[in-house]
Amino acid sequence: MSVGILLVTHEGVGTSLLAAARRVLPLICVPIDVLEVGWQCETEAARQQAKNLLRALDNGKGVLLLTDLFGATPANVVSDLEHGYSLRRVSGLNLPMLLRALTYCEDCGLHELADAVQEGGRNGVIGDG
Repeated sequence: MSVGILLVTHEGVGTSLLAAARRVLPLICVPIDVLEVGWQCETEAARQQAKNLLRALDNGKGVLLLTDLFGATPANVVSDLEHGYSLRRVSGLNLPMLLRALTYCEDCGLHELADAVQEGGRNGVIGDG
């Protein structure tokens, strides 16, 4: 049993990142799903979708919400869902962060996993001098 993962992103971002992660890690054995929020979305409808996905993904260890951009519509859709759910939210989703989440989720609790993915996301950004 592991922490569930929900990617909440703009259209095309979450599915593309998950597809790339599946190329690197062909066997993903954790509950994971994607909610892509459209540019013209109904916020309340997207929030209800998120709630449904959270219930489906939570097997008792909580759910890690990974959003692409803090303060943008996808992050705002799930910003108030902390009440009533066991979850942590991390924004700034990138491929290193997702790969870290997928490789650590069985070994870490929810809060440890959130810390690990933040570190993985930061460490995956390298400057050229």
